[in-house]
Amino acid sequence: MKAHVYVVEVNGCWQARATIQPAVDELFWMNGSFGAAGSLNEAIAASGWLWREALPLGDAFRVVELWERGRMNGSGGKKGGEMSRQDGWDGKGGNNSGDDGWNAKGGINSWDDGWNDKSENNRDYEALERLNACVEGAKREAGDEAGAHIGDWWKRLGGWRKKDHVVKRGASLLGMAERWERAAYSGEQWGVELAISDAEIREIAAGAKLAAELMQGRALLRGEAHALLDGAGGPEATAGWSGALQLATLLGRVRLSGAVAAGEGGRADATWRRRRERRCLRCGSGEAHLRRTPCAACGRMCAYCSACIGMGRSRECELLVIGQRDSPLADHTSFIAPGHLSLEQRLAKWSLSPAQSAAAAKALHFVEQGPYELTPHSPAEKAEPIRNFLLWAVTGAGKTEMIFPLVESVLLKGGKALIATPRRDVVIELDPRIRKAFPQASVVTLYGGSTQRWESGDITLSTTHQLLRFYQGFDLVVLDEIDAFPYHGDPILHYAADKSCMPGAARLLLSATPPNELQRAARRGKLPHARVPVRYHRHPLPVPKLLRTPALKQILQQRKLPPQLLAAMRQSLLRDAQLFVFVQQIAQSAQMAALLRIVLGNPAVEATSSQDPERAEKVQRFRSREIRVLVTTTILERGVTIPRSDVYILDADGRLFDEASLVQMAGRAGRSAEDPNGIVYFCSPERSQSQVSAVRHIQTMNRIARKQGYLLPVGKGGTPDE
Repeated sequence: MKAHVYVVEVNGCWQARATIQPAVDELFWMNGSFGAAGSLNEAIAASGWLWREALPLGDAFRVVELWERGRMNGSGGKKGGEMSRQDGWDGKGGNNSGDDGWNAKGGINSWDDGWNDKSENNRDYEALERLNACVEGAKREAGDEAGAHIGDWWKRLGGWRKKDHVVKRGASLLGMAERWERAAYSGEQWGVELAISDAEIREIAAGAKLAAELMQGRALLRGEAHALLDGAGGPEATAGWSGALQLATLLGRVRLSGAVAAGEGGRADATWRRRRERRCLRCGSGEAHLRRTPCAACGRMCAYCSACIGMGRSRECELLVIGQRDSPLADHTSFIAPGHLSLEQRLAKWSLSPAQSAAAAKALHFVEQGPYELTPHSPAEKAEPIRNFLLWAVTGAGKTEMIFPLVESVLLKGGKALIATPRRDVVIELDPRIRKAFPQASVVTLYGGSTQRWESGDITLSTTHQLLRFYQGFDLVVLDEIDAFPYHGDPILHYAADKSCMPGAARLLLSATPPNELQRAARRGKLPHARVPVRYHRHPLPVPKLLRTPALKQILQQRKLPPQLLAAMRQSLLRDAQLFVFVQQIAQSAQMAALLRIVLGNPAVEATSSQDPERAEKVQRFRSREIRVLVTTTILERGVTIPRSDVYILDADGRLFDEASLVQMAGRAGRSAEDPNGIVYFCSPERSQSQVSAVRHIQTMNRIARKQGYLLPVGKGGTPDE
């Protein structure tokens, strides 16, 4: 894709802009067809195209960036260009600095002689010279190949210094409009089609309004943005959705950029001395994940991101469309208890246990503190971007029910809530529970293959990969199972989760086994948190038992179960329990299932794994008790609840089973009030450190629960914890 670059003088200051629909920009700035002058209240004196033909998208946005950096940095050493913004580049010392890398070939210093001359020709000539410095600097920074490319574009401009290509400051707006009209009628080519009918103007304006609404909080590639807008209908004008998106950009409701672009950072005085690395603006990946291939769209070696290619190809010449969203929660005064109900009254409706209520109350107080801790005149950008709260709750504690009061609080104030989890299975299971809890709210469920891909709702349920398509879209973000694959240890998914939050939004981190760094931060008081050490039914967690058995490989070779393992499984089936049998390797699951069918004399034994196309169907059959024994890998270590179940973990001393995974697998047992004392077996030749740590973890939670009075008293349905 390509874009045009132009400069426009706004309030006495020359600004560079890039556009994918030049005719829309012309009408916006010059004749007020889209209400520019009135809505923006900006005095526009002159404008001009810097290139007669379109540039590759990345080059166009890069030139604009370089122009703006030069304008902001050229203030005689003042940071941020205060003098240049205040005085509109009108010769009050804003350009005398020659130590910031902008004095290529004397480009800036040579302006001093004529800078105070208010003649129209000098004013325009200086704007062109300023661009010359931009291009020279860009060539040095970009390196040999890209620099040569920029230089090639520069040579092809030909008569760029002629007065016809930059409108003089004294030209009236009326004269400008007449000039364009004559050019359009005479067929003069300025690299764009200038004439747009009144009907097209109305359609583009309507499309821009729709795009601004639908794109709120989203970050989409061009094809995705068009698909989103196509689903809602829109303009049939020549400019189409590109024109609508360009107008929405001019109105400040949408931001356009290349999907892969140079990253931020670096010293101001090193602007041209060091080439900045490029990165994917969708997933945050840097040069290590960028690949360069010849591109038919832009005619050069174009970089694309290999890290997020599964979500569509993000590349330098591809457009990234980012929708701006104004949160109704930005004003902290809106954080007033809905209906003036007390905290106890607001929690009572959800029928939470004492431990759940205590944790939910603490989290709710955190959320309703308000997103911003600002002085009255400080900008929102200086607020803490994200406020994290850790909900550390044992498996089966009812974490989903604990977040209901938080979601309700945000919805009552007009905000949007996101509940994200790493796995598709869990998203699908959450859907009916959330819809039942919030029947009046619109709920959107997103995962690979979801039919609601382009819908927007009050509550969004999503896999963490889908968050790559959002940008500051949510006022409350709940990240479930933060220690689970693939979210844990994946910087791309962490980046996606960060950028989906509104600035200052509350983010709730849920886990039964938080990563060590979060546990340490919580213990040291650096991370607000609440710990829930007991399940909702107030019975202690089942403590695993060690069952010494040969390695699974040996069992399969001998095609015979050890007597103690066989006896334990038969006892579980006699008490009408269903069995989770966890193995480390996918290849071993089917073999073990075949062996169990024989030795148990029970045909209701199946195997599943991440590579099983029938996994969802088998899990459903397991829930409905059609399957009594399910052999599986860690793919089912979380997110699946069976009311009466026992857990057998084979090769529990294997390196793939760490403390967190052992705790999660053990957490499949004893989850229901009808059968709170399920049995867990660690089956292995030796006891590993991971097994010892997992047992200690579970015993510690039981002791905390007993100490805090959360366990049921013995004799009233309760049992000792050890």
